[in-house]
Amino acid sequence: MDLGLRDKVVIVTGGGVGIGAAISHACAAEGAIPVIVNHDGDTIQANLEIMRAIAQPFGFIPMWLDSPESCRTAVEQTLAQFGRIDALVNNIGVNDNVGLEHGTPERFMTSLQNNLWHYYAMAHFCLPSLKQARGSIVNTASKVAVTGQGGTSGYAAAKGAQLALTREWAVELAPFGIHVNAVVPSEVWTPAYETWLATFAHPEEKRAAITRNIPLGARMTTPAEIASAVVFLLSDRSAHTTGQHLFVDGGYVHLDRASTAYRPG
Repeated sequence: MDLGLRDKVVIVTGGGVGIGAAISHACAAEGAIPVIVNHDGDTIQANLEIMRAIAQPFGFIPMWLDSPESCRTAVEQTLAQFGRIDALVNNIGVNDNVGLEHGTPERFMTSLQNNLWHYYAMAHFCLPSLKQARGSIVNTASKVAVTGQGGTSGYAAAKGAQLALTREWAVELAPFGIHVNAVVPSEVWTPAYETWLATFAHPEEKRAAITRNIPLGARMTTPAEIASAVVFLLSDRSAHTTGQHLFVDGGYVHLDRASTAYRPG
């Protein structure tokens, strides 16, 4: 299926690692031009080598999105290099475990800064180009927004706000032909997830305890599966889909986990 993404310029924040890297690879595989906005490092460079092997043009802006000026600069550099922006994937963030009891108001505000406000800033600065292109926005959220997790108030608040902004922007931007959606991962096997599991005394036992409760396949979602959903939501094939929260999680959030007791085999 041709998704109609060829030569479309797509900014992917956090596009150099984990889910973001998979999104960048998937965009390039569809003939789009991903612009990766990410701090630099060895892992990012390894993923850039994969991008080069795909032999599709792409951009790399090594930058922390830690201020309005950095977001504005990322957009301006994209326009200077490629002359257009057709889509935005707001993806970068971190589950920083800023809880209610064991956090502070100051750390909570920092968590919102790390996980939320740059979603707004990037969309704001991209908007003139997105209006011209009648483009699209996809926000990467998290199941934590709807299930809670415990001990991560800042991240939960940011992810919940991302889902709300998805609906708000879908309404505001509909007159311009811009469709806005969110993809909602749950348990995705990424380097960050592997690092988190390593904090437990028995990581493999912890992983097994999680995956046995995932109804479809008793396995974690792959970054590539998230990326496939994202490129569809970016594409012309989803041009009449807006304001949606797409859960790509093997039924982890919405299906009865008691069903996992009845798997065949």
